[in-house]
Amino acid sequence: MKLGTIGAVTGWLLVFLSVALLLPIGFSLYYHDGNAWVFIVSSLSGASLGGLLAWSCLPGREIGHREGFAIVGLAWLAAAALGALPYYLSGAIPSYLDAYFEAMSGFTTTGSTILERVEILGPGLLFWRALTHWLGGMGIIVLSIAILPVLGIGGMQLFQAEMPGPTKDRLAPRIQDTARILWGVYVLYTLGEVILLMLSGMDFFDAICHSFATLATGGFSTRTASVGGFGSPLIDYIIVIFMILAGMNFSLHHRLFKGDFKAVIKNEELKFYLGMGTGATLLIMVVNYLSHTYGSLGESLRFSSFQVWSILTTTGFGTADFDKWSPVCRFALVTLMFIGGMAGSTGGGIKQVRILLFWKFTRMQIRKLIHPRAVEAIKLDGRRVPAEVMQSILGYLSLYLVVFVVATLIVTGQGVDILTGSTAVIATLNNIGPGLAGVGATQNFAGIPALSKVVLILCMVAGRLELYTLAVLVVPEYWKGTDLPRWRWQGRRG
Repeated sequence: MKLGTIGAVTGWLLVFLSVALLLPIGFSLYYHDGNAWVFIVSSLSGASLGGLLAWSCLPGREIGHREGFAIVGLAWLAAAALGALPYYLSGAIPSYLDAYFEAMSGFTTTGSTILERVEILGPGLLFWRALTHWLGGMGIIVLSIAILPVLGIGGMQLFQAEMPGPTKDRLAPRIQDTARILWGVYVLYTLGEVILLMLSGMDFFDAICHSFATLATGGFSTRTASVGGFGSPLIDYIIVIFMILAGMNFSLHHRLFKGDFKAVIKNEELKFYLGMGTGATLLIMVVNYLSHTYGSLGESLRFSSFQVWSILTTTGFGTADFDKWSPVCRFALVTLMFIGGMAGSTGGGIKQVRILLFWKFTRMQIRKLIHPRAVEAIKLDGRRVPAEVMQSILGYLSLYLVVFVVATLIVTGQGVDILTGSTAVIATLNNIGPGLAGVGATQNFAGIPALSKVVLILCMVAGRLELYTLAVLVVPEYWKGTDLPRWRWQGRRG
């Protein structure tokens, strides 16, 4: 493994983020919130450190799988470290750990917050908060793939590490073209939502911040009351539509634009995803209506559908305090937290395709008990699923369970009650945002002990990178054969 390559690419990523840190300055100046200077200082700090790394570390011509894992894992940690500076320097979040928590929650599109009132940040910081979502949504690494060829570095290994789901759908022969296609769809949907939200009554600032958060399935709002603060059924339903789109595999959107409707209609994971969301909506809508939580079926549909899709897509927006709903509704929502969106979406969670394939595997095992000599194969979209894919899924689920149990033990071991502690881990590990009880829809993570916040930060990263990317970094064997950085003044290896 070449540390020089890791240092150089991480440096360029910090430079890119330093440029992004300049974007909120316009909002700070327009709204006179007095925070323009914090973005200038933060940008200069990131550009200086990133530029030094990028210039001094001499990269190799290709990124191997080891370098790919290290770059992706370390880049998220470095991005949050830089992204936390505006919160900390402004004094809006006096604790750097809390500022780091907020930044990591943004970049990983988790949406959990330590803020009791988000309005205290001011427009500049609120825009930066939303922008971290948007950048993290499709992936800082995937975005940078488009510029890596300029540096003479291949990017396929980064793409594999950044999107480690059980299926990868390359839309173009070159990985750089695939990245551009994905981002093109992402930008198009963002612009579409901004326009629709403005037509529905939002101003431009609120519209762009909520569009960033929706397409990234992040959930950071410009209001403490989240989307519910606007009190508009039209806004609710527009955001629901885009949450559903964001929870879909983005390669399917590309196929829709190309007119390949057959591939979309026949996609089993999409059917499973839409069926699960629709079924959960009907269940919770009926229960909320029968329990007199809402006075009409229409009102119950509005709030129930919003929360179901917000949780299932791991967006985390809120229009209701679902912690006050009946136990069956809360249990259903917690179940949805584990599942998440489709593979290849900006959503978190275990992913629909893993749940679908695990269900197919379970059915096959039951049938084998009845017909021991039967020879069966698991198929997805008419194609046989390789045995190694199923092994990977079973291994992932086992690792997921271990991480969940260990993280919950640490958090609750610090005195956090079991409901708050367990759902805090669920919310961060699945990149949801809110949990239940002390971290519920109208609460925040400010009261969580410091060590537990560190654990939850690691859960955010692990969940965003789907466990394996970070897991390999703690294996001693991974670091064997590591080459020390070769500095630019030493010249390139032969």
